[in-house]
Amino acid sequence: MTREQYILATQQNNLPRTENAQFYPVGIYGWRKRCLYFFVLLLLVTMIVNLAMTIWILKVMNFTVDGMGNLRVTKKGIRLEGISEFLLPLYVKEIHSRKDSPLVLQSDRNVTVNARNHMGQLTGQLTVGTEGAVFGHSVETPHIRAEPSQDLRLESPTRSLIMEAPRGVQVSAAAGDFKATCRKELHLQSTEGEIFLNADTIRLGNLPTVSSSSPSPSSSNSRQTVYELCVCPNGKLYLSPAGGGSTCQSSSNICLWS
Repeated sequence: MTREQYILATQQNNLPRTENAQFYPVGIYGWRKRCLYFFVLLLLVTMIVNLAMTIWILKVMNFTVDGMGNLRVTKKGIRLEGISEFLLPLYVKEIHSRKDSPLVLQSDRNVTVNARNHMGQLTGQLTVGTEGAVFGHSVETPHIRAEPSQDLRLESPTRSLIMEAPRGVQVSAAAGDFKATCRKELHLQSTEGEIFLNADTIRLGNLPTVSSSSPSPSSSNSRQTVYELCVCPNGKLYLSPAGGGSTCQSSSNICLWS
């Protein structure tokens, strides 16, 4: 045996035996590995679905850098184009339409506009229903008119109707009649001027009539057709049979119990 063979045989005998050595695998194996892959796949699918839904919402709502849909955000505020529907209360400072088109507020029922003070108390209300416009408080306007070929009616069912103006109130009906009715009393009052009635015919109906205390023979046999219009100090009007002179003094007793 040569020297080199002896040294090689000696080195092989000195090497440690690895027949009974134990190996420990590094990583995730078995059902844990399958669960991890499943959650990763589920997360990937969720991300893809969310991305697709986001793109679909942006496409449907027409999102742009200036707004979405008919809504545009400008330097002066918000601009709506076309038909818009609000399901919840809308709080804005001013609402303007285009210069060449009107502003239309449409509802299946009534349209109500409320005005409140800084404490939230209702100070004014406008309700537009099937019978017209209903105002909850006072109204200040320079002009009130009806639609063409329609009647204009101002009515207060349970309270009084008062029209005031510092320079006068003008009521005119160019192509129709003007009618004022009330349940109790109608007052026409002028503190520093006069009440001027200008018409071809002025009729005062249902005025009380006082019978003559001393009828003449000619009038006793024929029906009285001419009467004198008399005025009481309180302003009440009544009719007195006309005679050769005024008969209002002789029939002034009606003013005592009126």
